Amino acid sequence: MDAALARAEQVAREDLVMFVNACFSCTGQREFYNDARGQAVSIEFLHAYILGNYRRLYARTLAAGINHFNQAQIILNLLATGKETRAEDKQEEGALIAAALRALPPQRAFRMLEVLRERRINNRRARAIVQEYLEGRPDPNFDAIKYRAKLRAAVSHGHLKLGGELNLFLFHGWRKRVYTTPLLEKFRQAHYDESAIFELPFTVAEGLAVKHRIPRDVFLKRIEPRLTAAERLRLQGAAAREDGVTLTMDLGRAPLTKLALYVLSLKPEARRERRAELHAAMEQAATRTLRRASVPLGRVAAVLDNSYSASGSTEKRRRPLAVALAAHYLLSASAREYRAFWTNPVEEPLFMGARGQTDLATPLLDALDWMPHLVVVVSDGYDNDPPNAVAEVTRVFRTKLDPARRTSIVHANPVFASELYVPRGIGFHVPTVGVRDAEDLPTVLGFARFAEGAAPLSELEDYLAARVRMLLARGQRTQGTAEPLDTTGEATTAGEEE
Repeated sequence: MDAALARAEQVAREDLVMFVNACFSCTGQREFYNDARGQAVSIEFLHAYILGNYRRLYARTLAAGINHFNQAQIILNLLATGKETRAEDKQEEGALIAAALRALPPQRAFRMLEVLRERRINNRRARAIVQEYLEGRPDPNFDAIKYRAKLRAAVSHGHLKLGGELNLFLFHGWRKRVYTTPLLEKFRQAHYDESAIFELPFTVAEGLAVKHRIPRDVFLKRIEPRLTAAERLRLQGAAAREDGVTLTMDLGRAPLTKLALYVLSLKPEARRERRAELHAAMEQAATRTLRRASVPLGRVAAVLDNSYSASGSTEKRRRPLAVALAAHYLLSASAREYRAFWTNPVEEPLFMGARGQTDLATPLLDALDWMPHLVVVVSDGYDNDPPNAVAEVTRVFRTKLDPARRTSIVHANPVFASELYVPRGIGFHVPTVGVRDAEDLPTVLGFARFAEGAAPLSELEDYLAARVRMLLARGQRTQGTAEPLDTTGEATTAGEEE
């Protein structure tokens, strides 16, 4: 009986580790070696399997630091199956859903609310959580302009009532009246007066500028003061290339991986000319990331994949390469001693591109020869020059040369292998953890001990429970003073659908 229980716990731990790893890396988009359909089928199966067998831990995965795509999927699945929640878990599950929804980027959250309508999820808990989310938004008028269709769908589906003039604006024809709310009135005026366009959010103004036939370069120059930092970063390269417009921005405020994507999108000569500026910005972004999640490290070696497959796909262009570049700066900032070993050696990381076959064994041998305390391998795991050489290197090193584990090796993989249901590993002797961004590294390095298989299920459960407490405490600090709605899922009338 004890052996059967131990085996059941081992299976549960392996299932959960597999699921969390998938939720760090998979976004349902095409990868270099896998199409989007295969990604979607694999991740949907994993969600259904873990939800059906480990509901409490499935919900707690919301606090594990997984990517936004999978957070949204978990929220939707939990709301769709509320009647299956055990009574003792309802309060925590409802609080987790509400906290995770508040933490999502607005565009992701509003899209998720739209999917609630598409999937006809409209039980009491879903309505309460949607209402609480909308009431907690800092600027509902801005949301009504920027996410008008999605907000209208959410309000209509949940039979909700918004304050002020918002319901009139969303449902009674914004052309039929003059609004006292300045932003709503500017939106109405912008359909007839092009000068009002430049007081609207960029994504709304962009469509109206086309309607008024405003030249793109003129539009970008006049709308620039209203651009967010993310919009400036996204538009800067295309604006300079296509429209001859230079957008001013503080690169030092950009998120680390997004900044790396921007750097890699520049032409080589532009990177060389701006080398000092780009290098300083990457260092600042890495330092800022570590302020939020500090992981002081000792002697660290990074094995970084800049082979051709790191160029990514049409949907995730250069993302694996950007994660490697961002990880280089992050590990350099957090380690006492640091060295980088690239699959294709580079004179300067900022100038590199994705090229050649994937040889992980050679840089790993060089890294191990340096005798670091920790080796972090950032790669998609498709070692093909020669095939599977890195798996043999790690086997010999772990079993013959370092059985005492004086050197830790962790493989961080930004690519989900749909045929395996997990990010592809580099051998049985190295734990593989999924990442979406380099900013995930502090979290996944802590999670690596579970991927290695040494920690028992109880420790994994304790880890997730601690993450839940952190998420809920953080949510309580940032939530408004309004009285929270009941999100436990208790029905108000007999027989009401959960």
